Amino acid sequence: MFIERLWRSLKQEAVNLHEITDGFQVKRIINNWIGFYKLERSHTALDKRTAAAAYFIQAMAQ
Repeated sequence: MFIERLWRSLKQEAVNLHEITDGFQVKRIINNWIGFYKLERSHTALDKRTAAAAYFIQAMAQ
């Protein structure tokens, strides 16, 4: 289920917003979006934290 939501978000928030002309552009768009997804985008399932913040909080607790 997580992967399905991830791909849906990627398509809706990044890929479908651009007129793609080549594979290099797709790679750049996806890389930029994944960076945004991990470092800047808050997630309701993570109590409005970013994925990176949630990971580092959990890693520090161990």
